[in-house]
Amino acid sequence: MWWITALGSVNVVESVRLDEDDRRLLHALQLDGRASFARIATVLGMSERAVSRRYHRLRSRLALRVVGVTRHDQRAQEDWFLRIAAPPASFDAVARMLAVREDTSWIASLAGSGGLSCILRTPVPTGDGGHALEQFRRGANVGTVTAQRLLTPVAGVGGWPGRLQALTASEREALASTAPERHASSASSAGASRSDGDERLLGLLAADGRMSVARLAGASDIPESTVRRRIGELVNRGVLMFEVEVDPKLYGRHIDVLCWLDVQPAALRAVADGLSSHSEVAFASTTTGTSNVLAFLEFAAADDLYEYLADRVGALPGVHRVQTEIVSRWVKRAGPLLIPRT
Repeated sequence: MWWITALGSVNVVESVRLDEDDRRLLHALQLDGRASFARIATVLGMSERAVSRRYHRLRSRLALRVVGVTRHDQRAQEDWFLRIAAPPASFDAVARMLAVREDTSWIASLAGSGGLSCILRTPVPTGDGGHALEQFRRGANVGTVTAQRLLTPVAGVGGWPGRLQALTASEREALASTAPERHASSASSAGASRSDGDERLLGLLAADGRMSVARLAGASDIPESTVRRRIGELVNRGVLMFEVEVDPKLYGRHIDVLCWLDVQPAALRAVADGLSSHSEVAFASTTTGTSNVLAFLEFAAADDLYEYLADRVGALPGVHRVQTEIVSRWVKRAGPLLIPRT
């Protein structure tokens, strides 16, 4: 099944309601996106058939997607957060242009400025070929582009904490303890660059993180034993992790906010530690630019945003200035845009 992204008009909130067992399943998948239904069923105290049925119900209604996310090698790649001022007449065309690119993620339409934001992954510049960001600016044919390089993630890596509260500590331990044994790579292979076969696997897992080993092998022309081994090695090396894409509205969080913090350098570590403990923070990273921390926030209502800024952010040391933008629509999340079959 091809996935219809946020570019479509599907409202999953109206068609899906999560019960407690759904939330427990989503928590388990965030801990191990490729855990078998049998493993999850044992931990949740449910039948394998019931777990499978819940997963396929949520996925078929576009409420759930497991995607393989590649962590970039900072020696070879850079992640940039862009704010793009697109003319109203070309807004949808620019959004689609960004969405179909393989190097973009987390594309949002912003209510405040009326523009777009996204994360763009570029190669580290070498030689005199020019920076890929400048090539993007020239080739995208859009208005003003403001760019901040993402430096170090400080919160939300591995999933938004708001959906990681359904399993008990003993259930989390049980899921980890039943994971298949993975043999560590040798030092030379752990530090080696990715092969063409790895890139094919990572591309397939980005589209469907739970694609079976047999299907992965057939689509990549790699033996099943090699596929199984390479996935384990990529996960062990920190190259590959699995993200659960699910609309926060299904958790009662109806307001998505981008937040920029101007933090005194001496207070950066304290602010990072504070943000990492806030359940409202889906993701946060230090950045370049006039503001040096960027956070993605989730709230149930506007009053919660006010209280968060006044009480939680206001209590953090060294925060000089805060800027916020409401997200009116997500055009693309972590996984690639997949075009429906014609």
